[in-house]
Amino acid sequence: MSAFKKYIRKQIAELRPYQEGEQLSERVSVSQADKEAGSPKIGDMIARNPKNHEDQWLISKQYFEDNFEPAE
Repeated sequence: MSAFKKYIRKQIAELRPYQEGEQLSERVSVSQADKEAGSPKIGDMIARNPKNHEDQWLISKQYFEDNFEPAE
């Protein structure tokens, strides 16, 4: 198994907030670790691939706060 390396993202991410009570469609992937941590929940974000809007995944609140800031 190869070692993990650090990478910096080169593109703008498209994200929106998860809305309380929102039923996520099957196209939004939620990792098992996030499910076990109680996601989806308020503060989590939904990300999408800007080249394929059907490709979406959940980003936990803490990961979002640690790794993202507004592009504007």
